[in-house]
Amino acid sequence: MKFHMLILFPGLILTPFVFTAAEETLVRVVDTPAVDVKGVATAFNLAPLGPAPIARLPLGSITPQGWLRHQLELQVLGMHGRLAEISPFLKWEGNGWVDPNGAAGWEELPYWLRGYGDLGYVLKDEKIIQETRHWIAAILATQQADGWFGPRGLRTSLEGKPDMWPHMLVLDALRSYYEYSGDEKVLSFMLRYARWQNTLPGESFSAGYWPRMRFGDNLETIHWLYNRTGEAWLLDLARKIHENMADGTSDVPNWHNVNIAQGFREPAVYWVQARQTPFLAAAERNYQKVMGIYGQFPGGGFAGDENCRPGHVDPRQGFETCGIVEFMRSFQILTRISGNPIWADRCEELAFNTLPAALTPDLKALHYLTAANMVQLDRGNKAPGIQNSGTMFSYSPLEVYRCCQHNHGIGWPYYAEELWLATADGGLCASLYAASEVNTKIGGKSATEIRIVEKTSYPFDDTITFSFDVEKPIRFPLYLRMPGWVREARLTLNGTELSTNARPLSYLVIQRTWQKGDQLTLRLPMQPGVRTWAKNKDSVSIDLGPLTFSLKIGERWVRYGGTDEWPEWEVFPTTAWNYGLILEGEDLVGSMKLERRSGPLPPQPFTPENVPLSLRVKARKIPQWKLDRFGLVDLLPQSPVASQEPEETVTLIPMGAARLRISAFPRIATTSAQPAEAQ
Repeated sequence: MKFHMLILFPGLILTPFVFTAAEETLVRVVDTPAVDVKGVATAFNLAPLGPAPIARLPLGSITPQGWLRHQLELQVLGMHGRLAEISPFLKWEGNGWVDPNGAAGWEELPYWLRGYGDLGYVLKDEKIIQETRHWIAAILATQQADGWFGPRGLRTSLEGKPDMWPHMLVLDALRSYYEYSGDEKVLSFMLRYARWQNTLPGESFSAGYWPRMRFGDNLETIHWLYNRTGEAWLLDLARKIHENMADGTSDVPNWHNVNIAQGFREPAVYWVQARQTPFLAAAERNYQKVMGIYGQFPGGGFAGDENCRPGHVDPRQGFETCGIVEFMRSFQILTRISGNPIWADRCEELAFNTLPAALTPDLKALHYLTAANMVQLDRGNKAPGIQNSGTMFSYSPLEVYRCCQHNHGIGWPYYAEELWLATADGGLCASLYAASEVNTKIGGKSATEIRIVEKTSYPFDDTITFSFDVEKPIRFPLYLRMPGWVREARLTLNGTELSTNARPLSYLVIQRTWQKGDQLTLRLPMQPGVRTWAKNKDSVSIDLGPLTFSLKIGERWVRYGGTDEWPEWEVFPTTAWNYGLILEGEDLVGSMKLERRSGPLPPQPFTPENVPLSLRVKARKIPQWKLDRFGLVDLLPQSPVASQEPEETVTLIPMGAARLRISAFPRIATTSAQPAEAQ
């Protein structure tokens, strides 16, 4: 077989813009990176696919540092890295992904494998990489002559039609493995499977609940494969899948939380092929519809426990851990497809404020649902307040829904792989800010090795420093994402301040001939701000840059099961939680006191003990706001709420560090506000 290798893929070489004023430093502001760049050889998609503004760098180019690296290292030692010790679905013997006649073989191993492999590639952990290769070699060996692979039972499990949903996850794992290793067997394998898919009638892609909702994952893989092989029939297969799967182009097709998190982006994925504006617009419209009804509270998620239910919109409703990581992944994909920085903002909001609280601080257990307001994480049944019965809130490595148990591991590795991106004009983009190092080549045939070290404590600090190490002077554009909350970015190059005129939700582009030893410092000043959730009882939340703050609640951890190595935990409050905030006067920010902890950033900042910053805010208790009979936070009272309780000063901490959390607060009535009766 003949494969087409784009400049983008393994061994990416970025070809820079050519400018006559070679030594001049140019700073400009753009809404998105350009896609049609005259004289630049870099191509992120083969025609007739539309050009892409941004693409991933080869796996291994980015080395995360700081708190993000620590999360990944905890993941190695925690539930995801050692899941084979406790999950029967990861046993080699009898596994349908190793022995097609085996009994165990659906989504569990594929869910785990894609995150596990990328964890190894990001950390360059040879043990994990070798174990991943071992599984992948076994999966490749299961392929039949016609292209089908994996468990034979799945081939006819949907009323005689194949269940292709778990195969989409395997293809994800194979894509990462190929990008890291360059193993050509992967492309041949994937082409044979795609040829088999192309023999199926269209109705095969509408069979079954899960695959019908999630074929957008398969569609993205087909485009990925087309870009590496140039096989034109792949685009016919992509069209057949799009036309027969659940229709997300005209409306949200399904209200299951993970189906939303994965499926809402599919029209935008197909837009790369169709190149018709309504497809790209449909993804944003789907997002806005879901969040406009069910996402009216902070943290970046929505009320989908397990399905979005009419009327269940309070911040006590949970968001499945699978939904968290899949939503983040969708935001990353849409950043690359559209170049719109708003998707990176949305990814950060989930990553900083919701994902950490879904797991214990040592990453050895998780709970199924995470909510913006949840103050008692016991194992008791919360239905019908929460849709599903059973243990939804307590932390366990064992008795949790096995989808989240196996799938949560993509969260931090995929995030780390998207910190730095390549741009179509031969530049680099700092898309998600975190301490890291990026190593790549720029300059086409006469490629120059470059290394950029990013030092920062973001999101807990507002300063980011980039240090350049280049073989020889090289000119290329560097894109810096301007978050939606930033109002006045400051930029300094080698001690000299540069004029920026930066605006929210844009990119600062610094075009220059970069020298060894150059140092660029970006400051994104963060000021406390108040969001009012008019659609959710006029409740309020407090933000500082990308962080949202939650009431600091005392935690009592009680072990209720598991083993010494793999304990299960309930968490109970030891301090009051039923507060409303006093927000009055024009200077709301001035009434809050920001306190910063001295010393270096702790490796694990997402705990109440380690938070590097906190806010002090005035509040009053609301006595009638209590737990309901199931141990759920009762519904928010309508703000403003009258309270005769004494005024207190309470501490708020970043909500990612708060496993017990009140993040959507009632607002206390003041003399200038008419109180509503408490509900």
